Amino acid sequence: MAILDSKGRLFGKINLLDFGAVLVILLVIFGIFFFPGTSGSVAQVGAKTVPMEVDLVVRGLNVRDPQQLFDKGLKAGGKTNVIIRNQPHGEIGIQSIKLLPRTVNVFQPDGSVKEMPDPKSNNFSTDMLLTLQGKAQVTANGPVLGNSKVKIGMPFELEGFNYNFNATVIDLRLKDK
Repeated sequence: MAILDSKGRLFGKINLLDFGAVLVILLVIFGIFFFPGTSGSVAQVGAKTVPMEVDLVVRGLNVRDPQQLFDKGLKAGGKTNVIIRNQPHGEIGIQSIKLLPRTVNVFQPDGSVKEMPDPKSNNFSTDMLLTLQGKAQVTANGPVLGNSKVKIGMPFELEGFNYNFNATVIDLRLKDK
């Protein structure tokens, strides 16, 4: 009796292609269960978590009554939901809110420039500076909040009870434990 017959069967009973397919399937199953790889995101490997403050600037937020915005939702000491690069991060603390005055550059007779209050300012446009505080993981590429890197210039979307608007990161401060 030959090891391989004319139909490609081993010892006349097992087809070599079927045997190879079963062997590949068993190796894949073995690899999945016994060598699953690393878990979690790459950003979390070897990273330490530290408190972080993020300064955001909001320019030209159209709101009829800014005080109502602050009374019902956006207030210092409260929390807001943050969405970074279309990925919800969750709630983060609001450390401070500062309304910024609307100004315009005015040229002086001597050629210098002064910043003066805007006399014709739109009553419904508001500028503000927000400081948020949370915990970030520090990696070699910078701080990571949730699963997103946080860098100066990137947009944050803030959402709460009576608001949803975008702000831009202008400063990051990492605190040592």
